[in-house]
Amino acid sequence: MATAEKFIVLQFKKNRGHIVPGEMRQASNAAAAEKLAAAMAGRVVGVSAYAVMVDEESGDMTAPRLLSQHGETVSLADIAA
Repeated sequence: MATAEKFIVLQFKKNRGHIVPGEMRQASNAAAAEKLAAAMAGRVVGVSAYAVMVDEESGDMTAPRLLSQHGETVSLADIAA
């Protein structure tokens, strides 16, 4: 199983009064993910930047590490549950 660290920025939106995940974007490194999240913060309900380990064969993401967050968000563990 080959894994690689990837950097993602996840937007959040409100749907029927609940915070739910929206669009996910990939960044080239941790600093770029944090910068992108900060830039999006004023336009969305919430946004988080994560570093995750990705299984390159299956696409499964594990071991999320929060880099930054702005506004109203939920954790990746809550989304997966």
